[in-house]
Amino acid sequence: MSEYERSRTMPAQPEHVFDQAANTRQLDAWLPRELHVRVEDPPAVTVHEDDTGQDTAALMRSESDQLRIEWGTRGHGAYAGWLQVAGIGSGASEVTVHLSFFDEGHDPGERQVCEALDDSLRRLEEQVRLRVDNAAG
Repeated sequence: MSEYERSRTMPAQPEHVFDQAANTRQLDAWLPRELHVRVEDPPAVTVHEDDTGQDTAALMRSESDQLRIEWGTRGHGAYAGWLQVAGIGSGASEVTVHLSFFDEGHDPGERQVCEALDDSLRRLEEQVRLRVDNAAG
């Protein structure tokens, strides 16, 4: 089993960050570019991976009272993950993403996973900034 975790501070209230991250209509705006989530009958989703052309049955749950999103594959348990938003004061938040690969065949390796997580968190921050700026403007 392999586990990876990355965090990023964002200049917005935790509720704003969570709302953006949990917005299923805008997941493509911040998830790794090669992954696309199609919501079926929540919590059921399908994850399409451009690199392999594969669709994978998965589950995704958002817990707004905990500012947490959890996901994982259905049936075969290849991977799971979570995103947690925490307020750190002064109107800022820390977002942590954690991935666990239970099937080594699904683990693309530390470098690729960490780069994808860092890029996703950066893109999420951009989306949060756009939302906060538009709400203020």
